[in-house]
Amino acid sequence: MKNKKICGFLLTMLVMTTVLSACSRAGTSSNSLSLHHNEVVEKPQTGGVVTYGYSSPFMGFFEPAFYEGEDDFHVLEFITEAMFTIDDDLSTVPNIATWQESEDHRIFTFKIKPGIRWHNGDELTVEDWKFAMETIASPDYTGSRYYSVEMIQGAESYHKGEAKNITGLKVIDPYTLKITMTAARVNTIDNLWPYPMNKKYYTGVAVKDMPESDQMRKNPIGIGPFEVSLIEPGQRVEMKRFDQYYKGKALLDGVLYKVFDDKEIISLFEQGVIDIENAPRDTYEKLSELDNINILQSNELAYEYIGFKFGYWDSEAEKIVMDNPKFADKRLRQAMYYALDREGIIQSFSHGLGKPIETPVSSASWAKIPDSQINTYPYDPEKAKQLLDEAGFVDVDGDGLREDQKGEKLVIHYDSMLGSHSAELRTAAILEDWRNVGLDVQLNGGALKELNTFYEAVEADDPSIELFNGVWGLANDPDPSGLWRENDLWNYPRWSSERNEELIRDGTSMKAYDRDYRQQIYYEWQKLVNEEVPMIFFAERESITAVNKRLQGVRVDSLGSIIEPNKWWIKD
Repeated sequence: MKNKKICGFLLTMLVMTTVLSACSRAGTSSNSLSLHHNEVVEKPQTGGVVTYGYSSPFMGFFEPAFYEGEDDFHVLEFITEAMFTIDDDLSTVPNIATWQESEDHRIFTFKIKPGIRWHNGDELTVEDWKFAMETIASPDYTGSRYYSVEMIQGAESYHKGEAKNITGLKVIDPYTLKITMTAARVNTIDNLWPYPMNKKYYTGVAVKDMPESDQMRKNPIGIGPFEVSLIEPGQRVEMKRFDQYYKGKALLDGVLYKVFDDKEIISLFEQGVIDIENAPRDTYEKLSELDNINILQSNELAYEYIGFKFGYWDSEAEKIVMDNPKFADKRLRQAMYYALDREGIIQSFSHGLGKPIETPVSSASWAKIPDSQINTYPYDPEKAKQLLDEAGFVDVDGDGLREDQKGEKLVIHYDSMLGSHSAELRTAAILEDWRNVGLDVQLNGGALKELNTFYEAVEADDPSIELFNGVWGLANDPDPSGLWRENDLWNYPRWSSERNEELIRDGTSMKAYDRDYRQQIYYEWQKLVNEEVPMIFFAERESITAVNKRLQGVRVDSLGSIIEPNKWWIKD
């Protein structure tokens, strides 16, 4: 999503390599604002500071290996860069690093550009990239990126504390790193961790202490076009131009990343307080009326979902445990799918900026199964009622609400996030759809949750959370690893099966170098999740980015809106 918490990016999303595609983008998006043939191309001006708005307090984990959501990721997009980048056709291409691949697809030799500087003046070397991967593979690492290094030879032994180094990482010289993988995987580059960490800067800081270190929380550094100059925890980050940026000085003097209440977004843009923000869809109409605003639209490489909780995460075993019987009957899950008027909700509360989906694979992907081969779960309350009757969820006491299969009162708790103007009304409409088929689904705690509070509770498997509405960002590669396996922390529903695990493995096997074979594997996997409904795939959304007309050089694509910010400039 970008886990709105994404990839998300994405958030990431995005990213995140598999989960949130975190790489910066190159090239020109088809969704960008473009000049007409009779317009004069203006010369970019230098100087000035722009304000990037965000709707929720940020966590403040300003290191790619440790951040969890787009709240922190947006800052990282200004101050960091990845070894690889994602091109407009969603293929992974070189950025700082180029590579050669052995014939057996197991050994990769990477070369990075010399002379790239960290914000503290240190030169970037492959030791910094190696250090980042060692950090993620450490037994004391508490983040969620292990999947992005687990394919490296020796990473598993290192992760278990059985080895003092990762045998598959070998530094040839300061600019050359050889990485040996445990096996050939068709999407190794797409999944390999792409961000360096300054090894010297973290000297003396144990991995377990990194999340609360000054290096991450108070004085983060990167190699991007802007460097952090001030952090007001949770509220604002001031960034100034980094004059030694390897692609040349940015045009802006700086960027202010600041938290605002989305309920005030229209007036804030009208007053010129905010220069750019990914805006809620329900503000589209009123933002469009502002004379000083351009609205950029793009299809999100993400999906909205409603997840069921099947169990919890066993942190010692590092795998899910499916022990919650409440949603064991898939007919209940399918009925809740049919009961939702997703199209009507999108039209009413998102200005029609989105479309219903049935699988967690982007409609733009070569791996997306045709809808004709799966159940599309159209709005059908009668079908929902039929499934519930067949499954034994019937109204025993005549109050209009169904009891469970044992004849006991059935109450399902639902969680969602604050954010847009219509969030509460939208949630009420969803609950009403379920109530209309006899299901008593209640808002957990009686109120929507702030974004970080929501995701912390979901990830911690708070016992009160049974049904939850979130967003996941997708990467360019369709591999579900990172989100859907039994050993993925971000498998928030805590659902898996033998067939699920088998198909995910097959999708990255040697056979998968045959694109037709790999496509068929992902078709089968989508059929499985479409039938089993571990979550309701609600919608593939269209994002809107509001931009003050004084800010030039901004373009958007399916991965986000912070693309080459070194080229942004202010028009007088």
